[in-house]
Amino acid sequence: MTTTSDIDLLLSTAVDAGVAPGIAAIAADSERVLYRGAAGNRGDAPMSADTVCWIASMTKLVTIIGALQLVERGSVSLDSPAAELLPELADRMVIEGFDADGVEILRPARIPLTFRHLLTHTAGFAYDFWSDDITRYAARHGVPGIIACDNATLANPLVADPGSSFVYGTSTEWVGKVIERVSGLDLEQYIQRNILAPIGLTDTGFHIGGRRGRLAKMNARTQDGLSTPIEVEVPQDPAFYMGGGGLYSTAEDYIALLQVLLAGGRRGGVRILGEDTIRDARNNHIGDLTVGPLKTSAPATSYDVNFLPGTTKKWSLFGLLNVEATPGGRSAGSLFWAGLSNCYFWVDWERGHAGAFFTQMLPFADPKILSVYDKFEDAVRDLQV
Repeated sequence: MTTTSDIDLLLSTAVDAGVAPGIAAIAADSERVLYRGAAGNRGDAPMSADTVCWIASMTKLVTIIGALQLVERGSVSLDSPAAELLPELADRMVIEGFDADGVEILRPARIPLTFRHLLTHTAGFAYDFWSDDITRYAARHGVPGIIACDNATLANPLVADPGSSFVYGTSTEWVGKVIERVSGLDLEQYIQRNILAPIGLTDTGFHIGGRRGRLAKMNARTQDGLSTPIEVEVPQDPAFYMGGGGLYSTAEDYIALLQVLLAGGRRGGVRILGEDTIRDARNNHIGDLTVGPLKTSAPATSYDVNFLPGTTKKWSLFGLLNVEATPGGRSAGSLFWAGLSNCYFWVDWERGHAGAFFTQMLPFADPKILSVYDKFEDAVRDLQV
């Protein structure tokens, strides 16, 4: 059996080996924290479970919870036409390639977008760092990257017809805009009032604010090892709140959110989602489609991504779903996803535990970090408490 001291050693050994300057890790069942620890530094102070980190695409889980609340209230349905919710989503164009002069070839999408397409990354919207076509299109038109939170980025064309394939990208940004349009609140106001404050999470938000003193520095790995810290910060006065990747949070806050999922939508006496909603959201929502590898178009931002190789991967409304038990021992039907800053989480409903693993490192899907993350999850599975 593994002890908490063993996990402490795992993290400190990884930091000493240069895997990351700082690591915070936490795991819990539905009622109690099973492990809480950290190693290394966040810049000028020790890393800890309450270190504030940019969680990037781990934001998506929060935004999706907000969307499902609206579904529960009957304000929107999963199969609502997206153009009825946001007229700017009508008549989207699909990029088919480029002509001899490097001009993009566009055609109208053959299928109208639905809210479910946006929730499941089957809308056809792609991130530039995993799409050569969008990278090329953005360069030609001077479109900023998604982290700039500029509405021009959301005007990019689709790379596939809605419903035809799984394309990981900016769909959740549009989900955030749906929440704003339907609720009448901006996304920060909505998640604070309807998700975070009710369950007592005070260190999560799009604005760093007074938490800046606990903010971790971002670092980048080069061929020579770890670089000096790099400047990466989501705009604090954005044109729109990036529902797919704009939140700052702590491992401590995030594990509390995962505990809500384990507990069927409740924390203490407060319920933010219904049990039936969670039960349905955990299922495969992309039908016969599968989630495949992501090939990088920006090596400084991300390595090639191929999570859980050899395992059939689907997409639930919450994130990645492994159909079979993984070789490492994660139960079939578990939830997993990550953030560009090399933050990761899982929820294993069958075993009754969840975990969050925070670093602040680029490029994403760093093999060395993923190796330590896998060992952390294995250790939690074998933890004697």
